[in-house]
Amino acid sequence: MCLGIPGELVERVPEHDDLAVVDVSGVRRRINIGLLADERLGPGDWVLVHVGFALSKISEKEAQAVLDYLQGLGQPYADELDALRDSDIA
Repeated sequence: MCLGIPGELVERVPEHDDLAVVDVSGVRRRINIGLLADERLGPGDWVLVHVGFALSKISEKEAQAVLDYLQGLGQPYADELDALRDSDIA
């Protein structure tokens, strides 16, 4: 299952304008933020991440609501976090 998961932007990758590091439930991963170039993203901003891309900027309140829901899914959410851990971790 592929889920859109909220991630909190931790840092921009200085040598790549379209990359940032996000924290998704304790898992840090580089993602592409190029689709949100007009948003002026910075540390502390929340984005909805899907297959390595930030699709939209969301509020912290929205992020927490989605995380609460996803955690309630149990194993599918755990599987998604495991897939993140096994991918290109920053």
